[in-house]
Amino acid sequence: MKILIIEDDSSLREIIERGLLSEGYVVETASCYAEANDKIAGYSYDCILLDIMLPDGNGLRLLEHIKSLKKSDHVIIISARDSLDDKVTGLDLGADDYIAKPFYMAELSARIKSVVRRGAGSISNRMTAGNMTLDLTARSVEVDGKPLTLLKKEYDILLYFMQRPGHIVDKAMLAESVWGDHIDTADNFDFVYAQVKNLRKRLDAAGASLTIKAVYGFGYKLAEVEKQ
Repeated sequence: MKILIIEDDSSLREIIERGLLSEGYVVETASCYAEANDKIAGYSYDCILLDIMLPDGNGLRLLEHIKSLKKSDHVIIISARDSLDDKVTGLDLGADDYIAKPFYMAELSARIKSVVRRGAGSISNRMTAGNMTLDLTARSVEVDGKPLTLLKKEYDILLYFMQRPGHIVDKAMLAESVWGDHIDTADNFDFVYAQVKNLRKRLDAAGASLTIKAVYGFGYKLAEVEKQ
């Protein structure tokens, strides 16, 4: 999953970033309203952590802007403990959750997983497609109940497609979502092809009923394995 942290306190921002990176998330950060606005305009995120007290703008106005774009990004407000009015206003504007400072990373991580699960219409830590099951907490995969070992990026790619059943995803979108927005500096997306190819081989070898299928001229999608 890809997360954007919008927080002007550099120490807190770094603590959250390190904590989420250690859990395997793709993490990007913004320290002010203007920087956050640029990132939101150019990229999509599974979850945005939004501090509403920003040095150059009101985070609640940024929340309004996010919702006006009709994007599916989940938003969790992070703010001072005594900001009850801001909490109510934020939830009314469409925020998915609110967490007061100070907080423990374990609680923040649980809140992130909760809002993403709710958005996917699931109340479980497990996702199933075909004969494959992903455990979001353990970051593990099973095919027909048997463990399948994947590398980190292979798991991230599979999760990305399982969260978007039937969607065709181009290489640029997949790269940006799994590797982060610094991918703009890449000369090409050959590494995406290589990772998808390796993932496809592992799924085929494990007897998965679904595979990552190339859609010529468009990108990739999760599709049923064609029967011979």
